[in-house]
Amino acid sequence: MEPRRTAEKALTAVIQEAYVQGISTRSVDDLVKALGMTGVSKSQVSRLCGELDERVGAFLNRQIEGDWPYLWIDATYVKTREAGRIVSVAVIVAVGVNTDGQREVLGLKVGASEAEPFWTEFLRSLNRRGLRGVKLVISDSHEGLKAAAAKVLKATWQRCRVHFMRNALAHAGKTQRRMVSAAIGTVFVQDSAEAARAQWRTVADQLRGKFPKLGALMDEAENDVLAFMTFPRAHWPQIYSTNPLERLNAEIKRRTNVVGIFPNDASIVRLVGAMMLEQNDEWSLNRRYMQLEGLQTLSDTAPTRLSAVPR
Repeated sequence: MEPRRTAEKALTAVIQEAYVQGISTRSVDDLVKALGMTGVSKSQVSRLCGELDERVGAFLNRQIEGDWPYLWIDATYVKTREAGRIVSVAVIVAVGVNTDGQREVLGLKVGASEAEPFWTEFLRSLNRRGLRGVKLVISDSHEGLKAAAAKVLKATWQRCRVHFMRNALAHAGKTQRRMVSAAIGTVFVQDSAEAARAQWRTVADQLRGKFPKLGALMDEAENDVLAFMTFPRAHWPQIYSTNPLERLNAEIKRRTNVVGIFPNDASIVRLVGAMMLEQNDEWSLNRRYMQLEGLQTLSDTAPTRLSAVPR
C-alpha cells in the first residue's frame, strides 16, 4: 500500500508542476509515460490540479502584515468562456515592497480592468487582509484605478513612464519619434522634481506647435508621470514604471497561451495563482529588492526591526 501511495504522490507532484509550468494536458501525459508511470486522462489532470486550489486560496487570502509604501499593479489579458461566448478578461496582479525592502505578490483578481467599482473592490479586499501604509501606486493609465487608489488607499498615483512614452509617440510620425523621445527624455535626467517640472513645461511648449495633441497630453499627464520624483531618489529607478512586473506578466502570458481559452475565471485563478505562489517563494529567497535608504521615512508605524545578518 505504501509504495502505491508514494507513486500517487509522485504522480501528483509531476502533474501539478507541469501544469504550473504551462505544459499542455497531452504533453503532461507524454511526460508521465516517459517517467515510466501510467498515462493520465484529461479528467485525472483536472482532478489533481484541483488540489492546488486549497494552497492557492490560502496564499491569496493570507493576512498582509507591515507597511507597504509601494504598490505596483498591472493587467494581462486572457480569454475565457462566459455565457457561451469567448471573451477577454484582465488578470490583475498587485506586487508590493515593504519597509524591509522585500517584494511580495499581494493580490490577484480576474475581471474588467476599466471599471472603477472593480478596482475599488480589489483594493478594499487588500485592505481587509491588512494592507496599509501605501504611499505610491504604480500602474498604466486606468482612470478607474487612479480614482480607487485615491479613495481607498489615500495614495499618490504614478502613471507608468514607459506606457506614457508609447502614448506620446503615437502622436508623432515615424520619422519624428526619435526626436520627440529625446526631447521628453531630457525631463528625466533632471536632478530634482522642480527642475523636471520646469523642463517638462518647456518641452511641452516646444512640441505643442507641431504636435498639438501631444502638447495637450503632456499638460494633462505632468503630475502623474512625475509623481515618483517626490519620493526618495534611491527608489526612482524602480518606481517610475511597471517594469518590475513586465517579466512576471510575460511569464503569465507564456503559460496561459498554452491553455488558449479558459473554461471559467476559477481556472484562471488556479493557474496564475499557483504561478504567483511559486514566484513569491522564489523572491523570499532573494536579496532585498529595494534599498532600505528612505524606506523607513515612508512608514506610518514604528520602524521595522531588521535582521543583523545581511540578506
